[in-house]
Amino acid sequence: MTQQNSLSDRNNFRAYFGSTVFFLYILVSVPIFCPVMFLTLFLPFSVRYNLSATWAISVLWIAKVFCGLTHEIEGLENLPKDQAYIVLSKHQSAWETLSTRLFLPKQTAVLKRSLTWMPIGGWVLATLKPITIDREKKRASLRTIVEQGTARLKEGFVVVIFPEGTRVAPGEDKEFSVGGALLAQKSEFPVIPLAHNAGEFWPRYSFFKYPGIIKVKIGPAIDSKGKKAKQINLEASTWIAEAMKEISFS
Repeated sequence: MTQQNSLSDRNNFRAYFGSTVFFLYILVSVPIFCPVMFLTLFLPFSVRYNLSATWAISVLWIAKVFCGLTHEIEGLENLPKDQAYIVLSKHQSAWETLSTRLFLPKQTAVLKRSLTWMPIGGWVLATLKPITIDREKKRASLRTIVEQGTARLKEGFVVVIFPEGTRVAPGEDKEFSVGGALLAQKSEFPVIPLAHNAGEFWPRYSFFKYPGIIKVKIGPAIDSKGKKAKQINLEASTWIAEAMKEISFS
């Protein structure tokens, strides 16, 4: 099945059946997974991290088998092998919050602090060393991103940031926030721009997961040394915008 067909023929049995199976898997697996995660609190962090990655990969496997949703990645050779880095990623869907476990090494992400307050699931998320911010307190949030982000990078984590701040529908763009670029400026770790069209197949706020091939493009590393945050953001956003023109159907 081509991507064009999957985009034009969406009201088919597989979309309904697959999305239902996917929903049921989430409904059943989360209450099992979360207590197990809590049992690992007194074990090394790597155990908890690997367990969470296994669950994320299982979710993507369900999407592949029952929803017919796969992906292709271009540019893996651009990922630095000998140091941590900051990923500035397009944000269209929940897919990219899970899928980076497939092709990026040990990682953490910047996210809203309120997400960690959600019963059970949010509490588990809080055990995975996220960088949590209060978006209402912009100055404090920037300080947190720089301080905690730099610490995580020095620990060897890849820091994943969605500079648009929220999921943006396919065909739309939102101005990049400065947090990720400021982290790059202050820490001098490189930036990797990442584009994808997951929102075409795994839409935001939608029950449905549609069959097709999600295209992922990973850009060349952006050297942050000697650059201001504004310039880093411009380079990353420009590359992502051009990449989206190549892979987007909207």
